[in-house]
This record gives sequence, C-alpha cells and structure tokens, in this order.
Amino acid sequence: MEFKRVVVTGLGALTPIGNNVHDFWTNLIDGVSGSALITRFDTEKFKTKFACEVKNFDPNDYFDRKAARKLDPYAQFALVAVDEAIKDSGMKLEEIDTDEVGVIWASGIGGIETFTEEMKSYCEGGYIPRFSPFFIPKMISDIAAGHISIKYGFRGPNYGTVSACASSTNALIDAFNLIRLGKCNVIVAGGSEASVNETGLGGFSSMQAISSNNENFKTASRPFDANRDGFVMGEGAGALILEEYEHAIARGAKIYGEVAGGGMSADAYHLTAPHPDGLGAKLAMTRALKDAGMNPEDIDYVNVHGTSTPVGDVPETLAVKDVFGEHVYSMNISATKSMTGHLLGAAGAVEAIASLLSTLHDIVPPTAHLDNVDPLIDPKLNLTPNKAQKRVVNAALSNTFGFGGHNTSIIFKKFK
Repeated sequence: MEFKRVVVTGLGALTPIGNNVHDFWTNLIDGVSGSALITRFDTEKFKTKFACEVKNFDPNDYFDRKAARKLDPYAQFALVAVDEAIKDSGMKLEEIDTDEVGVIWASGIGGIETFTEEMKSYCEGGYIPRFSPFFIPKMISDIAAGHISIKYGFRGPNYGTVSACASSTNALIDAFNLIRLGKCNVIVAGGSEASVNETGLGGFSSMQAISSNNENFKTASRPFDANRDGFVMGEGAGALILEEYEHAIARGAKIYGEVAGGGMSADAYHLTAPHPDGLGAKLAMTRALKDAGMNPEDIDYVNVHGTSTPVGDVPETLAVKDVFGEHVYSMNISATKSMTGHLLGAAGAVEAIASLLSTLHDIVPPTAHLDNVDPLIDPKLNLTPNKAQKRVVNAALSNTFGFGGHNTSIIFKKFK
C-alpha cells in the first residue's frame, strides 16, 4: 500500500529554559542552562541539590483551583503544552472531524508527585488510612492522554506510551504510523514528566545516575565532557501536532516539516546501562533510515540522547559512527540535554521540537558546557561545542534511549 505523508503543524513546549516554544528555542540556541538549586523541597538530606525545574509556573494561571487539585503536575504540564500546540496549529475544532483526531501521550513515570504526597500523608495519618479518591486517576501514566481528549473532544486512538526515557519518541513514532496508515487524520503526540521531588531525586541519586556537582550546578550537565558525572534531572512537556498532509493542505495549515521515518530496538543487555558497543542504538538509527528510505548521507544533524552519564555517551558516539561511516565527519552532532537537563519521558518530544526547528531555521543547537572532550570519543566529531552553528539542515535524526534497553530514533526533514 502507499503510505500517506505526515507533517507537523503545531508545537508546544514547557521546559526548564522556556515556558513556550519561542522562549525554549531562543534559549536553546543561546546555550542557556536550565539548571538551578531545587526550590520545590528541602534538599538538605540529599546528595544532589539541583535540577532543571520549570521556572515561574503557577498552575492557577492555567487551571481553576478545583481542577488543579485533580491534576498531577505531569498532567498539568501536558495540558499547557498541548494548548499551545493546538493554538499554534490553527485547527478550528468546529471545522474538523474530531472523531478522526487521536492523542498519544507519553510519560516515563507518570504521577510520581501524587504518589509521593499520598504516601507521606498515609505514613503520617495514624491508624486509619485515608487516600484521596483522585489518587489513582492522578497517578496513572495514561491519564494525561485522557484529559487531553476530554478537554478537546478528540475521539480517535487514545493511549499512553511508556518506555522510560524513550517514551515520547515512541509516542511520536506510533502517531506517525497510524496517520500514514490512514487510521486517523491528526494526532496530538508528545510527553510530559514531573519527577523533581523527593522520590525522584532520591531514587536516581541512589543509582548514582545523576550529577552531584553542587558547586558547579549551572554547568553540571556536560555531555561528552571528560568531567561529566551523571545527568541532571529535568521536567516539562513537549507537544507536536502530527497531521496527514492532504488534511493539512486542505485547511491551509502552516507546516513546520515532515516526519520521514522512525526506528525502534532493544539492547537486550542490561536494566540501566546501554550496550557498550551501542548495538541497540545502531539498530534504531539504521531502522529509522530504512523506514524513511534515506541514506546516511541524507542526514545533516543528529540530536543525540547524550545524557552526560559516564556509561552512556561513549557507546552512542560509537553507534553514530557505525551508522554514518565517513559521512559522520560532515554532520553536526549535539546534545540539548546540556541545557534542558534530562526530561525523562518528555525528553524525546522536546528534543524532537529542537530537531524539527533546526531543519526550519538551518541552525544546530550547541552542546553546552563541553570544555574537555572525553578521550574515548573521536575528537574529529563535530559535537557543536558551546555555540550554535549555522548550516543547511535538510534532515535531522533524534535519538532517545531508556532504562530497560529501549531505543528510538525519529527523522524529520524539510517540507517541500
């Protein structure tokens, strides 16, 4: 069968470096760090005292007090980003068939803030257990997709994807596949995460996965750098409106770019560490290229997973070199987590927006705080250190990988 074309017609972002797409992109290109000392709770007892929190976010600016109490922060973030994306898309809900609009929304963890608060309340409550009737609906990781569909009346496919830090790229790939197969016209896809709390910080700290560089917290997220010591926790949301090409053209939509292909794989190796040779990452990128009908030479920029962990960055660069061969030295590579921190299940969507905008504006965001490249990484790679670089970006590939060995790659290209 002949696949339908899939384009992106709307974007929304709520991130540690900007509460909308414009501010996020401007700060990304300027190399602004979203890392700061944690404000949300007392970190005195914790080894790590900083994270990339969303700044100046008050749920009462977006929801009435009663509605806000029924929403975990991860769902609040989702609804705010989706609202921006839908407005940006120019869709008039009264003029489209909302039965043919789906929602695929990701979160690696879901309502961990709600879980944390309910357990604290239970432990402090004495002999009679008291739980909020909204405990489960606020906590489960699919509920954001439900809230989005209820708010806008979207009756197409509706579910959540969960694959740790690869979750929202899985959501985008699923949306891409459903639309090109003709299952629906439009899908709201993306992801959100709100794990900067005692439980999230304590759990990742006990794994020794996150940076504890409290003295230099602004620059602690430093992918590829020899002095990196772990990722910096982030939070937020990214939303993309994926739309069937003819449907978008018929309603006169602006088009940011086209989804070209997606690839998925498993490392089948370790719970939390990537395969040391990057085998799963290589498979995901190779499958994305094949799905897109593209050659390695067609890709100008790779937005790598690049978390700033000692065990993660090197295997990914090996995989990129294996996939792209000699062309790798003609490409740009960068890790935008150096500025946003690691948004966990929302990372793929936010980095997809960065990758897509690089094709629109012909500029590659930098890898910030890269002062001393790890000697295990090929020094000839263009890792876009510290400053954005202007170049023609006809196609960009974005990688996201997750605990459990989940690997995803998605390709965006200029709309022509």
